[in-house]
Amino acid sequence: MADSSNNHPKTLNFNVGVLGHVDSGKTSLARALSSTASTAAFDKNPQSRERGITLDLGFSSFTVDLPEQLREDPGGHGYDKLQFTLVDCPGHASLIRTIIGGAQIIDLMMLVVDVVKGIQTQTAECLLIGELTCPRMVVILNKTDLLPPNKRQTAIDKMTKRLHKTLENTRFKDCPVIALSAKPGGPEAPETEEPHGVPELIELLKSQTYLPHRDPGGALLMAVDHCFSIRGQGTVMTGTILQGALAVNDTVEIPALKVTKKVKSVQMFRRPVAGAMQGDRVGVCVTQFDPKLLERGVVCTPGSLHTLHAALISVRKIGYFKGSLATRAKFHITVGHETVMARVTFFGLPPGETHQTSTTDPQLPTLDPHASEPDRRPLDTPFSFDREYFHQDEYVIGQRQAGGAGQDPEQWALLEFERPVTCPTLCLVIGSKLDTDIHANACRLAFQGRLLEGFEEKSYSETTLPRLRIYKTKHKEGQVERVTDDYTVIGRNLFKKETNLQLFVGLKVTLSTGEAGVIEGGFGQSGKFKIRVPGQ
Repeated sequence: MADSSNNHPKTLNFNVGVLGHVDSGKTSLARALSSTASTAAFDKNPQSRERGITLDLGFSSFTVDLPEQLREDPGGHGYDKLQFTLVDCPGHASLIRTIIGGAQIIDLMMLVVDVVKGIQTQTAECLLIGELTCPRMVVILNKTDLLPPNKRQTAIDKMTKRLHKTLENTRFKDCPVIALSAKPGGPEAPETEEPHGVPELIELLKSQTYLPHRDPGGALLMAVDHCFSIRGQGTVMTGTILQGALAVNDTVEIPALKVTKKVKSVQMFRRPVAGAMQGDRVGVCVTQFDPKLLERGVVCTPGSLHTLHAALISVRKIGYFKGSLATRAKFHITVGHETVMARVTFFGLPPGETHQTSTTDPQLPTLDPHASEPDRRPLDTPFSFDREYFHQDEYVIGQRQAGGAGQDPEQWALLEFERPVTCPTLCLVIGSKLDTDIHANACRLAFQGRLLEGFEEKSYSETTLPRLRIYKTKHKEGQVERVTDDYTVIGRNLFKKETNLQLFVGLKVTLSTGEAGVIEGGFGQSGKFKIRVPGQ
């Protein structure tokens, strides 16, 4: 958003996610890059400082002159400065929930790799999350000071080559790789030790920026990551605006607390502004409430978000997940900015109607390790309550052809949450097995998709769910008792006497002679039934 104050240059905000394995040096890199830190930057959490790792999303920023390619962009007119907002996501394995929450608000990802250790399990998971949420990436080979000077360049070249090989089947093929040392000597080294390679990284980041699509229209949705009180003024929520806009004197809703509050003031990195829009990192002061009640969550236009007990999603398995996706199994579901356990039921198109595709949203890439390019084709068959679907005991994997990749059939899933979640429609959904041993060399991200329909009623299984027509095939045999005319047959021994035959009207049956018929209704009181055989 252009700064609304006339006293400052107009600044474009660009969100850069800093992701990577624990101890890869992400926080040191963010510190080296940043000139201005927000309240959340560099780990306010004392537990983080003790352990030396980031336990929460940190935010900091630095501002540069607007790069030439943005000055030439027709949409870039009016901006003088470019502000990089760095979102430092935690790398510790058990904090993958937070990484997913942070990854949904970034325009470019910096994947930080320890040049000595290379790609590790969580590095790969960060890469997968980036593929689902982010259009561009820069790889940072950090800690080059740990390499022997006489072998340094050879080791960097070798690791760069390995990384390009790893990335060649992802959407980040040919992405830039840069080597540096954000904190020479490690965390204990004196602050006088200057970082190596940071000016070159800033120039690289400038070259990789683009004008993100920023839309002030629609309902407000802001991801809040920290909350604190200022005596005599109110409660401040810091976060990033995911959609819409807000301005001083607006009324916003905090769905988790079921309250609305008035916006008293807005700041962008300690500067007062009249308002802010999608993509901006802001502090919003509202009328007083207890900040302990909202350490993390969302704020929205009143009435625009929905709290769901269950949901229907499109679903696509993540190719690197080795386990099966079984119906009735429980997965950790990250939806919006919440992660909750849910029981999953998979379903697809009836046999014979199956279309092959890879994704439900043109913006989502495939994560198929066999695919050479991300597949962004839209669904052939949008979800509809008006059609029938086939129940699946597990997610169906497409047949791999020799020398190529067979895509998975279109599939959907019903998620039944263990506790209600508040989220926007059409948001990204990621299913994970976060209870997998964190030391196992295995991807825990299992599937991804989009939220298509939500069930807000607690009694959804009685009220709304019956609209979802999922069937299983059952084979049952009866006998023909007699033929009444050329088109009508009376059958028996298929139903019990007390069965309500109206439920089976229209059901198809096949006669042993090969003709196909349809059950028209009951015949008498003993469970017999009438079959209509259409003329050939």
